[in-house]
Amino acid sequence: MAKQNKNQNKERKIGSQVVEKKSWWSDKKNRSRFWTALVLLILLYFFIVNNTREEPKEGPYPPGYQPQTENTINSNK
Repeated sequence: MAKQNKNQNKERKIGSQVVEKKSWWSDKKNRSRFWTALVLLILLYFFIVNNTREEPKEGPYPPGYQPQTENTINSNK
């Protein structure tokens, strides 16, 4: 005959398990949103810094510089 379990009064815990709460960082969707926002903020910062600073003043030409004239097709008419 088949062997029977001696612990007939064993308590089963179906549905009474405690589910751990996930931290905000453990969700891949939230991590992706965080890094996307961080990269966009850094790019926005550099865009603003690049466009708000003053452009350097033009200085004199180097010694011995000879400006060349451009020959275009339309200038021969």
